[in-house]
Amino acid sequence: MSTETMDVFHKKTAVTLFNGVWDLMEKETRSQQETDAMIHMAHASRYHWEQAGNALNLSRGEWQISRVYAILGRAEPALYHAHRNLEICLSNEIRDFDLAYAYEALARAYLTAGDGAKYSEYMETAILAADQIEKEENRTLLVNDLNQLKLGAAKPGS
Repeated sequence: MSTETMDVFHKKTAVTLFNGVWDLMEKETRSQQETDAMIHMAHASRYHWEQAGNALNLSRGEWQISRVYAILGRAEPALYHAHRNLEICLSNEIRDFDLAYAYEALARAYLTAGDGAKYSEYMETAILAADQIEKEENRTLLVNDLNQLKLGAAKPGS
């Protein structure tokens, strides 16, 4: 296969897997098989972006992996991938929506880990970063996610 053909394959596969993960993340209840598929698909999507994507794609892949692990209550991998997301954003000068979501991912991962101080630090940073988002619809999306995260932090045992 030509390099161009492989790039098309990797990009198409990455998008399909990313969207499939999103569908599974939004389910209120998942079977163990769906949970396993969600984890594997998130990692596979990130892998395929590494083959044919750019830094923005890698950042979003790391964000999604972190979100999956946070949803599952697995703090260590959520933190690892949230930190990788931020590193990719900063080293590639990715700003706006994606940088704000990198901070959101860290807040979410630290909440999952039960580290209230770090959660608050990154939540504040995400809120400040939200003000820098140019598109109103993107800013609204982040603010809604941050508000849901605050509600989660307010629950007993969170």
